[in-house]
Amino acid sequence: MIDKKVEKFLHYKQFHIENSRILVGVSGGPDSLALLHFLWKHRTQWNLDIFAAHLDHMFRGEESYGEALFVRDFCEERNIPFEMKQVNVPKYMEQTGLSLEIAARNCRYQFFEEVAEKLHIDYLALGHHGDDQVETILMRLTRGSTGKARAGIPFLRPFKSGFIFRPFLCLNRREIEKYCTDNHLDPRRDPSNESLLYSRNRFRHQVLPFLHKENPHVHLHFARFSDELISDEDFLQELTVQEMSKVMKVRSQGKIVISIEEFLKIPMPLQRRGIQLILKYLYKEKPASLSAIHIDQVFLLISNPHPSGILDFPNGLKIVRSYDECHFNVQLQEVQPYCIEISKPGFYLLPNGSKLIMEFVDDIQEDKDLNTLLLKLEGTLPIIVRTRKNGDRMTLKGMNGTKKIKDIFIDKKVPVHERNAWPIVTNHSNEIVWIPGIKKANLPVNGESANRYILLKFIKQ
Repeated sequence: MIDKKVEKFLHYKQFHIENSRILVGVSGGPDSLALLHFLWKHRTQWNLDIFAAHLDHMFRGEESYGEALFVRDFCEERNIPFEMKQVNVPKYMEQTGLSLEIAARNCRYQFFEEVAEKLHIDYLALGHHGDDQVETILMRLTRGSTGKARAGIPFLRPFKSGFIFRPFLCLNRREIEKYCTDNHLDPRRDPSNESLLYSRNRFRHQVLPFLHKENPHVHLHFARFSDELISDEDFLQELTVQEMSKVMKVRSQGKIVISIEEFLKIPMPLQRRGIQLILKYLYKEKPASLSAIHIDQVFLLISNPHPSGILDFPNGLKIVRSYDECHFNVQLQEVQPYCIEISKPGFYLLPNGSKLIMEFVDDIQEDKDLNTLLLKLEGTLPIIVRTRKNGDRMTLKGMNGTKKIKDIFIDKKVPVHERNAWPIVTNHSNEIVWIPGIKKANLPVNGESANRYILLKFIKQ
């Protein structure tokens, strides 16, 4: 009965394991022991090479070591090649500050990777079943997970040069216990699985019995929910990538800039996934502290009527709203005030990443571009390039008096986080003659009667 159910499940998944080398992760409990026995029993039918691996986490001293020996003996009786290792997970937890569950998982999968590489494994088989799937989905929904995380445990995922697969996701815990009884298996029982100190155990012992009472086949409905969510999510992710390519103005290493106006035009379901896509690209490895709440904070920043704002996210990510743009920057560094004296032609890299080029020329050139400035050479040098100061003002063409640099930045919608590092160019008299790319002063600096000129060119980062 159970054998047919699993075979039907593998056929439904269009998954073929014939002629494969399979490593089974075995704790000694009912789930993994039944899985090892199931694959071993079908080894001839499917032409399988079966291997077993057990990691002693050293949580319970001699008791956990005894479980390792039990699995070893089980494998020796059936001529199944066996690999085991002891890792002091409690010590690893102290060194890393990780929780018990995450620390144990890290050590376990690292061990599986070592064995898989050593034995040239095609697949790693794990004993997660349908009730584990129900628990995982409920736990993640309760924590506020988003996207594919809500789908729970995947049937198949990449692992090293092969894949992890879970053929027992179609079964519940009671069916696996019956399999053990019918095949005279005597699995080990971890007493910590009964403790309500762990959240998974609370779901297992308090929530699952209620759900099974309501519907004995609840695990199959959760399995269908998981499959449907994964396929829907894959489709929506494709649409998101297409739409976000129209929204992104800058995409480089550690930095993404989006147009808020264009972003708000795309459908709301794709907006949320678009933010997740940006965070996944910038983080590489998602911080444990990142949650759906952070996504909501980005939406509040974008939809806020105030034109500017800053969010500090885990691991040094800053999200800056500036008018119609939203900047996502990893480890955005605050540029310190600078003052550079320039007296000769050359190429000058500024601290904010922009570039300034000085040339001496003999004729008056067209000077309408805000990224270039023409000055008479006589009586102008040295030129000073510096950051702004409190009270900075400059004269502007077409107006009497002067205007604050701060107000010019606001008028031109210069992003808040760029203003303190933006170059200000003055002559030797400390008069501001140019804000590169933004404004030129109304000063008699053009070379109407001069013989040589200074040509400055600005290249923004």
